[in-house]
Amino acid sequence: MKKLALLIVTLVASGLALAADKKPVTLRIATLAPEASAWVQAMRQGAKDIKNRTAGRVVIKLYPGGIQGSDRQVLRKFRTSLQGGAFTPSAFADLYPDINLYSLPLTFQSQEEAAYVRSRMDIHLINGLKKKGYICFGIAGTGFALIMSSKPIHSAADLKGKKVWVPEGDGISYRSMQALGVSPQPLPLTDVLLGLRTDLIDIAPVSSLGALFMQWHTSVDYLTDMPLVYTYGFMVIQEKAFNKIGPEDRQIVRQVMEKIYGDADAAIAVEDAKAKQVLLDRGMQRIVPSAAEVAKIRKTMADSNRKLAQEGVISEALYDEMLRYIDEYRSEQESDDEIVTEDAEAA
Repeated sequence: MKKLALLIVTLVASGLALAADKKPVTLRIATLAPEASAWVQAMRQGAKDIKNRTAGRVVIKLYPGGIQGSDRQVLRKFRTSLQGGAFTPSAFADLYPDINLYSLPLTFQSQEEAAYVRSRMDIHLINGLKKKGYICFGIAGTGFALIMSSKPIHSAADLKGKKVWVPEGDGISYRSMQALGVSPQPLPLTDVLLGLRTDLIDIAPVSSLGALFMQWHTSVDYLTDMPLVYTYGFMVIQEKAFNKIGPEDRQIVRQVMEKIYGDADAAIAVEDAKAKQVLLDRGMQRIVPSAAEVAKIRKTMADSNRKLAQEGVISEALYDEMLRYIDEYRSEQESDDEIVTEDAEAA
């Protein structure tokens, strides 16, 4: 009996010692977002919450402001020193092309329309990332990319021959810009400001928030107010790294991260509108193209988008599903408008 008791005590003590020696799981996450951005501040608070709620078993280390390099450099570091990162869709153009679905040019007409589609389709893209070995905690819109340029752009004719920035490695954007008759210039995000300052590029499609954060507005004079591309971001963690966390702690990480992305997504429309007003207040000139010009550019882009889907550059099934939801949303809006008009006439 004494030997049995001694054995039990020894086993318990050994187990406690092993638990005490077990190192916390550290997730190193890189982003191009600047330290002062609301997203980075939310992530830092989230890291504190995760560490507290897991009793130090999970530690998040954040590397903001591009200190780990461009998106492509961050992805390469997934093999060695990093376990996660925050990206724009173009970063995954080779790994998972369908994540670029929403950023096909001139697909959406409003934030509300994009939200309607996303509420039905985000899960497809998140599951697609998981099949590639990445855990995603949500997608956050970052506003519509507008045409920001050194010279005024009023029409499709004004675009001809202009040098436009496209994200490095983003074949979809490259071909879309070619369809518009512009000259695409691939550059990493970190080199765009220099490209604008040295006339390497004439046009940078970017959201108002992005232009402010990255200071691109200091090197352009005009803002063509047309929702060219719906922009968004997402964060992924390698599934193999995530699975090193215990089941209960994984749930905590999910809760915290999903809330961060949900809050960011909900706030973006208001923040992007404020950012646009800041740009105008600082002297950028706003150009509103005619309805006829917008329709002409939309037709060109719709044909280009369809061709990309037919060639399998992006899933044609997902593309068609997105278009069905867009048609569904617009039909509902038209019905609501008709009801309002009838009520007004009756009054």
